[in-house]
Amino acid sequence: MAKKESTFFSMTLTLFIITAVAAVALGYVYNITKDPIQKAKDEKLKTAINIVVPGADKGTIETDTVEVDGKELYFYTVTVDNAVIGTAVNTYSSNGFGGIIRVMVGFDADGKIIDSNILEHKETPGLGDKSDKKVSNWNEQFKGMDISTMKDQVLKVTKDGGEVNAITAATITSRAYCDAIQRAWLAYKDFSVSKSENNVESNEGGNE
Repeated sequence: MAKKESTFFSMTLTLFIITAVAAVALGYVYNITKDPIQKAKDEKLKTAINIVVPGADKGTIETDTVEVDGKELYFYTVTVDNAVIGTAVNTYSSNGFGGIIRVMVGFDADGKIIDSNILEHKETPGLGDKSDKKVSNWNEQFKGMDISTMKDQVLKVTKDGGEVNAITAATITSRAYCDAIQRAWLAYKDFSVSKSENNVESNEGGNE
């Protein structure tokens, strides 16, 4: 009986030592890699913002989060020389051919689209992935579009009575891209009003 107890103790001790060593190793690797990983993520985000709001790399960026339909939209207000030059919105659509897609779109002060580009997707290579600037110039057509002037104020592909030329053989992706920008635009309108009201209140408070 003593021998069995000794064997069990030895196995337990060995397992504990292995687990402890693995935990320490994982902690060490995490600590030495977390900063480079975070830096890479930050640089990727800055690049994405600068694409849709050119000049963002020369200014400051204020981040806000808004929940829409149960998911978060991220707003990046870009200020250069004390003037807001645009707001980038990290938006999404659940209607992609491969599921959820995320799009970064920039709006000027009037709500017109400055530029846009896809951030994340699982669309078909050679078809849906043409929504990415690295693959094609398809999304160049969105530049300068003003959704407020469109029929029913809805961004749609031409097949649905809208103004957007869909990607050949990838209408679903094109619709999802439009849906993501539409969601961003609607949220941006409310966000702009809220931000203006907050600025007015701050200014009034400072004058008291």
